[in-house]
Amino acid sequence: MANPNDSAVTNGILHNPKTQHGKTQSTDCGKNGISKEVQQNRNKHNGDKSVFEPYPEPPLYVFVFTYMGYGIGMLFGYLRDFMRNRGIEKCNAAIEREEQKDFVPLYQDFENFYKRNLYMRIRDSWNHTVCSAPAPCCSIMEKVTDDYNWTFRHTGRVFENVINMASYNYLGLAKEYDESMERVKDTLEKYGVGVASTRNEMGTLDIHKELEDLMAKFLNVEAVMIFGMGFATNSTNIPIFVGKGCLILSDEHNHSSIILGARLSGAVIRPFKHNNMQDLEKLLREAIISGQPRTGRAWKKILILVEGIYSMEGSIVNLSQIVALKKKYKAYLYIDEAHSIGCTGSTGRGIRELFGLAPEDIDIYMGTFTKSFAASGGYIAGKKETVDYVRMQSHSATYATSMSPVITAQIIRSLKIIMGYEGNFGGMQRIQKLRENIKYFRRRLIEMGFIIYGNDFSPVIPVLLYMPAKVSFWKLLINSVIY
Repeated sequence: MANPNDSAVTNGILHNPKTQHGKTQSTDCGKNGISKEVQQNRNKHNGDKSVFEPYPEPPLYVFVFTYMGYGIGMLFGYLRDFMRNRGIEKCNAAIEREEQKDFVPLYQDFENFYKRNLYMRIRDSWNHTVCSAPAPCCSIMEKVTDDYNWTFRHTGRVFENVINMASYNYLGLAKEYDESMERVKDTLEKYGVGVASTRNEMGTLDIHKELEDLMAKFLNVEAVMIFGMGFATNSTNIPIFVGKGCLILSDEHNHSSIILGARLSGAVIRPFKHNNMQDLEKLLREAIISGQPRTGRAWKKILILVEGIYSMEGSIVNLSQIVALKKKYKAYLYIDEAHSIGCTGSTGRGIRELFGLAPEDIDIYMGTFTKSFAASGGYIAGKKETVDYVRMQSHSATYATSMSPVITAQIIRSLKIIMGYEGNFGGMQRIQKLRENIKYFRRRLIEMGFIIYGNDFSPVIPVLLYMPAKVSFWKLLINSVIY
């Protein structure tokens, strides 16, 4: 999802960087790793567009029917629970054994009410078994249930050419084998599949260093360290940056990996309203004026945690204003670019490129290779001293197995295509095509009357169904494939 018109965003407005502030931004290949092919693919900007557009509200009757739907579902849920407790209906849910009734409960009955009585009714809409590459159309195995979605069994039948609407293969680089994967095959023959060691022992390979150097060039930062799991990149590394006596200001819609990492750190966590700069500044002021609870001492460190593109809402972080607040109040900024790196910005370099900011404006970069790069794992990037500190202190570097060399080779393949080093596979064309597809898909959904979130710069397009009975619409799509 790129901006093919070579434009950047400041204060929520898309501008041409060639005229922004009356200066010309450099496109020197030696400084940012952009190939000549990429530079030649840049076009002139045609106009300005707001990034932060308000989301539409549904009609009143939609709210009414939605609440009614959930209300009726909960009413029948309580009725069925009553019947299960009386032995009238068989209970397939996990329950405490009779001899353990006096123990600390393993299962929270009320917390599982939704899963047991509402989610279970539409559970067949998820968890399909895919038996093909995650292309625009894929193949899935038919599954049926004999106990109302508590368990499933496969029939052996395969549905072909099912439209794939659940993948984040943004640039189409997760596909069947082709000649661009020749090096991936060679890597498998040379290194094998696994490393069988951690980064701090015998698990650092020359191909790992090659990827880190190439990624640092792509991001225009001093250093990068890669990890084998994207979720763990957040959850195991955030605790090494902050601890007791520190304050974390976290967007309320941050990913669960960020939330887990913040909780493991031992720092005080204060969430701010989603993308609300007034609320963030209020918390920053209070933190500086009041200091730590009880003692009033100044916080050792204030860390702002945000995502580039929020995976559930499809919204883009208001990065320019957050950077301004960070500088004003001397805080640190950690940004998760899992859904934006590789597909956002004019050359796929993420949210910072979209906003036209300098690399040093962000203290800690985090991202994953599971989306645009069609692989797995994650990275931490920034200044060399920061990354060197991560190499020594990261729990993943000490305890987790290193990234598979085959996965590493796949990321290098994808990265070179995006950067234009593999000219035959259309890196820039993929980014531009994604941007066009996003705009077209969003426009057609709106024309059809759907309420959607996100914006034209985000590859995440949430479609709001509201009414619970509509969630099983996938069955209509499957039937259209069958018949």
